[in-house]
Amino acid sequence: MDDPEQRASAEERADPPDFGALVPLDEVVRGDRTRDDFYEAVLALDSPATASEVAGRAGHGVDAAREYLDWFERMGIATRVTESPATYERNQAYLNWRRVQRLREEYPRERLVELLQTESDRIETFRSEFDARSPDAVSITAVAESTDRTVEDVWERVSAWRTARRRVALLERALASGADDAADQPSPA
Repeated sequence: MDDPEQRASAEERADPPDFGALVPLDEVVRGDRTRDDFYEAVLALDSPATASEVAGRAGHGVDAAREYLDWFERMGIATRVTESPATYERNQAYLNWRRVQRLREEYPRERLVELLQTESDRIETFRSEFDARSPDAVSITAVAESTDRTVEDVWERVSAWRTARRRVALLERALASGADDAADQPSPA
């Protein structure tokens, strides 16, 4: 069932196509889709935002933002914080779940154990360095003054300690195979 309107004329076939005018494949596949734009905008939120603010970040209209935010809320990706005006924030629990899933997909169990050991060792190093059990117990300015280090240097080290603790928590979840992970496992065939 050839549609004559879909066929190129002899004149059109005589000229080679202008491949330079075509959109490169990597741009087509890259994530220029509206949903991806809104998804990235929501994941980048660090405080509650209105649909208008999310639309601005995503580069799309407010009506589309409302629809996607409603859908993201139903999917657990975003959480509605207030009703009037409606504000949304990213659901950190969702992000953590996604990170755990990626760790499980990308690394074998043995490598996860190695990464866990490395991060645990880093935490012990930080505990010794700051003579504290937790980064929350460290006064950045007091340490900087008493050690002749810059506030920025101490802050970077304390931030690295917090990062190591978050990594340990994610790695432990990735290695866990408890009942709370049942939804993440394939069903028996």
